[in-house]
Amino acid sequence: MQSYQEFLDLSVGFPQDGYEIIEDELYFHDLNLMEMIETYGTPLRFTYLPIISKKIQQAKLLFQQAIIKNNYRGTYKYCYCTKSSHFKHIVEEALKNEIHLETSSAFDMPMIDALEKKGAVSKDITVICNGFKTFQYKQYIIDMLHDGFTNIIPVLDNKEEFNLYDDEVEMDTPCNLGIRIAAEEQPDSQFYTSRLGIRMEDIIDFYHNKIENNPNFNVKLLHFFINSGISDTPYYWNELEKYVTLYCKFKKINPALDTLDIGGGMPFKDSLVFDFDYEYMINEIVSRIKEICAEHDTMEPDIITEFGKYTVAEASGILYKVLGRKQQNDREKWLMLDGSFITNLPDVWALNQKYVLLPINNWDSEYERVNLGGITCDGQDYYNQEAHMNSVFMPKTRKVQYMGFFNTGAYQEVLSGYGGIHHCLLPSPKHVIIRRNRDETFNFEVFGEEQNSKQVLKILGYTT
Repeated sequence: MQSYQEFLDLSVGFPQDGYEIIEDELYFHDLNLMEMIETYGTPLRFTYLPIISKKIQQAKLLFQQAIIKNNYRGTYKYCYCTKSSHFKHIVEEALKNEIHLETSSAFDMPMIDALEKKGAVSKDITVICNGFKTFQYKQYIIDMLHDGFTNIIPVLDNKEEFNLYDDEVEMDTPCNLGIRIAAEEQPDSQFYTSRLGIRMEDIIDFYHNKIENNPNFNVKLLHFFINSGISDTPYYWNELEKYVTLYCKFKKINPALDTLDIGGGMPFKDSLVFDFDYEYMINEIVSRIKEICAEHDTMEPDIITEFGKYTVAEASGILYKVLGRKQQNDREKWLMLDGSFITNLPDVWALNQKYVLLPINNWDSEYERVNLGGITCDGQDYYNQEAHMNSVFMPKTRKVQYMGFFNTGAYQEVLSGYGGIHHCLLPSPKHVIIRRNRDETFNFEVFGEEQNSKQVLKILGYTT
């Protein structure tokens, strides 16, 4: 019978970029994963920071190439969507690449203020402030505008949001605003229109009534987010055309408008058969925006994107050990892991999200079909199929088995409540951050130890 390595090569083609097998063990971007396991144990979350810069530079290059290829007269600006991972090591790595930021809630603002005080950003950084804003969020925005962060752009999610800015913003130069378009949802959605943003048909009237004759404000930016993400589908292209057409119409009555924020949604590699053509898609977006603007005799806008998952997902993974094997009937074999999908990878449970899953060792062994079980006593704590096939296959062995879920860096830590209480009181796993030294050796830093019982009992009120 074939080895697991032969089986995977015939199924999806392997090794692939970033993954290789050396002496029967898996390496991730030259990282010796078995050595990490032997050093730090499992379950182990890790983040390899250089991938973040690599992904940002890839997107910036492809947009620049598309701008040149299409003789596009606008510029491109990369904003990192902080809600995908707010951690300091993530944001600081992203900021090394001359990018800007997009925020979604109040506490983003003091975080940016702290980065400025440390020298990681300057006060002229562009900050796109999205979301339905609490009073505190709006007040932070106003305070930072008055403190010299002149390129903070509050994106109006509703008409009433403008009132507080109108009452309190006092600046020597007009404050730049954005307006979010309430996008139409996908055809299979339970709703017709996004809960976020202002209705398309209301935007221009709102501008005329509230902002046009107000010398303290300019509407500089129009923002939308298409819920399918960036995808080569009739739905995506139809929505893009609709919103670019609105931009052109709006631009003719509001010359200050010069920027189109097309949101996020750039996909990340979630499967070994992932084949998204980034170069084609970016070129097509730039080309279509230019064509629509030409049809309406309008200068092309500067383009902003807000990539979150794309930026950080592929930098992280989580490693598990098989604690036990259970044959529950003639067909179903379970490998029980020393962690939980619900608590460590909540998108597996909530969204049926799939990730790249690979064994760390025993690649020369035969393979078998298995189900993977988390350690909680919840019936939903399992993983039983891959994005490219209806089953999970792992090496068939009685030896100690380790496996890894890869490209898990977006949202999973914050959704699972880093450092807090988890289902069945499972502890947060140890987290290691990995950097690359100038001599190409690796630098390992333990960002967080595995949560202990004393910490959990204190949170629950049993101790002080």
